[in-house]
Amino acid sequence: MEQFDVLVIGSGPAGEGAAMMAAKNHKSVALIERHFEVGGGCTHWGTIPSKALRHAVKILHDLRRNPLLREFRGANQLTYPQLLASATKVVESQVASRRRFYERNRVPIFAGEASFVDAHTVEVQPSMGKSQRISAGHVVIASGSRPYHPPGIDFSHEHIRDSDSILRYPEHPFAVTIYGAGVIGCEYASIFINLGAKVTLVNTQDRLLSFLDDEIAEALSYHLREQGCVIRHNEQFKALEARERDVVLHLESGRKIKSDLLLWANGRTGNSQQLQLDRVGLTSNTRGQIAVNGHYQTAVGNIYAVGDIAGPPALASAAYVQGSHAVQHILNPSIEPHRLEMVPSGIYTIPEISSIGKSERELQEEKVPYEVGHCAFKNLARAQMTDERVGMLKIIFHAETLAVLGVHCFGDGASEIVHIGQTVMASRDLNNIRYFTNTTFNYPTMAEAYRVAAYNGLNRLT
Repeated sequence: MEQFDVLVIGSGPAGEGAAMMAAKNHKSVALIERHFEVGGGCTHWGTIPSKALRHAVKILHDLRRNPLLREFRGANQLTYPQLLASATKVVESQVASRRRFYERNRVPIFAGEASFVDAHTVEVQPSMGKSQRISAGHVVIASGSRPYHPPGIDFSHEHIRDSDSILRYPEHPFAVTIYGAGVIGCEYASIFINLGAKVTLVNTQDRLLSFLDDEIAEALSYHLREQGCVIRHNEQFKALEARERDVVLHLESGRKIKSDLLLWANGRTGNSQQLQLDRVGLTSNTRGQIAVNGHYQTAVGNIYAVGDIAGPPALASAAYVQGSHAVQHILNPSIEPHRLEMVPSGIYTIPEISSIGKSERELQEEKVPYEVGHCAFKNLARAQMTDERVGMLKIIFHAETLAVLGVHCFGDGASEIVHIGQTVMASRDLNNIRYFTNTTFNYPTMAEAYRVAAYNGLNRLT
């Protein structure tokens, strides 16, 4: 039986972060991956292919609306399968890069399904051949998640898909119903509406993405509707009628929605069912997630859980840092807990959304004195040149100390722009709204929205 200092289960962002941190600190580390290639769900059927698809759709959208390119007729004939194919090379490149990371750092990869024997021993069952056991001082569970499948829905039907299988849909849909208006649902609503499909987005809540700042969530809702998306709030699933050529979604309200494609995007489940957690005294909740502390340590001291299987925020970006932090805690148990509040969110709708820090609603509930600075992108020279006028940057800052408390952005490039605010918020010396008025931004850029928004907020102070 082979023995290592650290054993990592899963090669997605969380597993990679853990494995690389252990290897860089000269710990013997091994990785178990049940898929035929490294990268996890993020690379193969999640973040990478879906965002590559979104990028292809965005290019198509820009071609169709740009007056300089209106004569380009081919753009109107591209189909969903053709656009999906454009993501293949990105996935292949990502897999090759990640494989090299493990090779260069001498991290052996064991192919197969992992299950616990005891707290220090894991059995690996390959798809063919005999199983083997691996022993380790510490185990990091980074097995990821999969789309939630409620009982009674036949996901083998060709017109019923989840967020994984939608990336293998072989036709160009005419009408799409999306059940679940979370991040994934909103992203695919943007994709299909910009492909010219009729989209109905069914939301079980009373507003879109309630974790976002209200103003940003309202802006997204407005622009989805403006693009032609029908949004149904406060609706609950009753039944699904799968027919030969279409699907009818029955809701508790009595509403019936017919479409040729239904995308079920209502939650995800942690991949814990095969791990035999009971053998080490651990359990998972109803969504397959394992409880952890601020260091991603489970109730069993030498076992950690990171990424989607540890619950929110369930972001690829956060998962990598979570895996890294778990191993840092193994190396030095006295380190501070990971600060989740400094993890930015990125939502790749069209236009995209990104935010970090507090929302207005949260600050109102906490009775923190604050002020807000806005910059509408339509007023920026760069946005006018690129014709990306939709959106805004919103900076929330303390009305007395002027410390930046939150940055919320809606519009093209939002996921890049937010990092300027993140850097300022993370710095004890720089965190002041006046930093944005005192620094020099390239002109014309979208980044100068920070200067405009800062002046707008400071002018509101009494």
